[in-house]
Amino acid sequence: MEDDLISKKELLDLTGISYGQLYRWKRKQLIPEEWFIRKSTFTGQETFFPSMLIQARIRNILNMKDDLSLDELASRLSNTEGYSEIRLTKEAIIERNIVTDIAMSAYGPEVQSNEGLYSFEQLLHLYAADTLLARGEMSLDEGRLLLRTLEKHAGALTGKPCELYFVRKMGVALFLLAPSPAELYFDEGVRLVAKVTLGDLVEQLKGRLS
Repeated sequence: MEDDLISKKELLDLTGISYGQLYRWKRKQLIPEEWFIRKSTFTGQETFFPSMLIQARIRNILNMKDDLSLDELASRLSNTEGYSEIRLTKEAIIERNIVTDIAMSAYGPEVQSNEGLYSFEQLLHLYAADTLLARGEMSLDEGRLLLRTLEKHAGALTGKPCELYFVRKMGVALFLLAPSPAELYFDEGVRLVAKVTLGDLVEQLKGRLS
């Protein structure tokens, strides 16, 4: 399911940042160029952004800007290396509202390491399953199939733009991971249930961990 768009004016009003801050962060590559989407409206050309993604990024910037320089922020936000050492217990994950108790109870034991701790990658997989569960688009059993798919294939796409497709055919769930952008074509019997950009989930997860 693609992210909704938010206009520049709505974004500035909602976050309380200024026009100057927004474009300074763009120049410093804190906000990717491709997030600035120009669209025609009845008043002319306006700039829009992927709503959840830009809001999560701005929250991250505001949370960290007092402790890091803009260059350090750009490096931190452009990758997940700063999160590679994260190890959290089940209790900490639930307490910080990173993943719901329902998802942790259903999937946590299958995902956790031998030490009973969860890495950033494991948290991302749980967060992806939790997101689709919360939307009411996926059953608990289908979530287990999703986790197996992510565990087996997500590593091959590390560092690359990637999208997750959730489809059903005759009631049977299928999950596909594909580099982005990609054009996929399905036969008439296939229904696209959800499409999620993994980069969006990474951004949202980093926001919850900040």
